[in-house]
Amino acid sequence: MTRHVVVVGAGAAGFMAAIAAREAGARVTVLESTADGGRKILISGGGRCNVLPSEAAPARFVSDSPRTLVRGLLGGWPLREQRTFFEQDAGVPLALEAESGKLFPASNRAVDIRDALSALAQRRGAELRFRSPVTGLRRTGDGWTLDTPAGPVAADRVVLATGGLSVPATGSDGAGLVFAHALGHVMHPTYAALTPLRAVPAVHVGLAGVSLDVTITAVSARDRANSRGGFLFTHRGYSGPAVLDVAHVAVRGQWPGATRASVRVAWTALDRAEWTGRIAAARGRVTTAVADRLPLRLAEALVHEAGIEPSRSCAQLRRDQRERLLDRLTAYELPWTGDEGYRTAEVTGGGVALDQVHRPSLESKRAPGLHLCGELLDAFGPIGGHNFSWAWSTGRIAGLGAAGARGQ
Repeated sequence: MTRHVVVVGAGAAGFMAAIAAREAGARVTVLESTADGGRKILISGGGRCNVLPSEAAPARFVSDSPRTLVRGLLGGWPLREQRTFFEQDAGVPLALEAESGKLFPASNRAVDIRDALSALAQRRGAELRFRSPVTGLRRTGDGWTLDTPAGPVAADRVVLATGGLSVPATGSDGAGLVFAHALGHVMHPTYAALTPLRAVPAVHVGLAGVSLDVTITAVSARDRANSRGGFLFTHRGYSGPAVLDVAHVAVRGQWPGATRASVRVAWTALDRAEWTGRIAAARGRVTTAVADRLPLRLAEALVHEAGIEPSRSCAQLRRDQRERLLDRLTAYELPWTGDEGYRTAEVTGGGVALDQVHRPSLESKRAPGLHLCGELLDAFGPIGGHNFSWAWSTGRIAGLGAAGARGQ
């Protein structure tokens, strides 16, 4: 008998689950609360959609679940096969952005990815029901009943692909997390991840718009993370890929009973000894020497914060002034006070513990016949297409599993 698989959520993982389940021969219905689905796809990558990374990075994923489970799920559908799917099955040519190692649609249009997935799901025979939020989920006999405003929907298997809590304006309301918790799954605390940091008062508002590549290290009693990449001063604090990649350390460091995280920035690739040599050899003002490697406004700010007069020359630096400046150049203590939260977070950290699902099918160990994928699961990766890769891979595994087929 053909299984009826209902996929809840038409985002990255949901579309992929629907396509995979149809590929495996199931009858598929997709229930999506918004009018068109895939809204996070549309806003990703500044409207370009960073579909995939060029290289996998399982070691950079963050999870409170066993690391082997993260690696296993990422390896369930290798990157080369994911790229082949998009270019051949979905018909969207991808282009490598060499300087960043990211893959985008050649058109640089995120809508092309969303529309291609939606069209492929329908072409393969999935029924997409938009404006159909699921308000209830319960076991009925050997199957499931899903409550919607249009009436109940019966299913043999259910794939929960509702996403997390990040960017609620796209329709992410955490419904799937509520369902999973109510069904008895072990849940790791959820939090905003890959989110900008804030500073109140905005001590660096005068640097808003200044951007550069930096190295950031964030450390708390619980976590540690390092990142090299873009850094952007904003009117409210700090953003850019390097900040987002370590923000979870700061976010988790604000939990009750936690130790506040220290976030330190090396503004250039020069270490302390190299900066010492450059300053010692420089002629003219200190600001000029620093601005040789940094944006002028930032150089002026760092010199000022080190207590050095703007007119002072490198030859006139006292030892204490030089040491304060070197501290700020190579291990700057970022004065953050909070984060932007789910409003602008790229992903949700935490979620359903990975040991709550069977690896080959992502079927729940607590609720047989229910499969979970994407952002609902306790893992997220760095900026650069890694979270889409997680969504594509886990969505495919869940869809195949729900249809009764094994994943890769």
